[in-house]
Amino acid sequence: MNKIDIELHDSDDELLAEYHFDYKKAKPNRFAVQDGKQVSKIVILDEDVAQVFTTPESVNKVLRALIDTMPQAIAATQAHD
Repeated sequence: MNKIDIELHDSDDELLAEYHFDYKKAKPNRFAVQDGKQVSKIVILDEDVAQVFTTPESVNKVLRALIDTMPQAIAATQAHD
């Protein structure tokens, strides 16, 4: 059986053997579900639409108003309640 020499630290390697993470500076992941209630989705808007609806709140407000006008959405919402 051949003997293999393992070099513990390569001087050309930029990675450290161990990293210490400062949790005091950590920020919550805005894409992660915090409490299981909110799920974020990323949607790419066409440029003309993005010029009119410049915030997530404005997009959600209009989409909720549209959903309220859809008969199948009302039935689906009542089935979940």
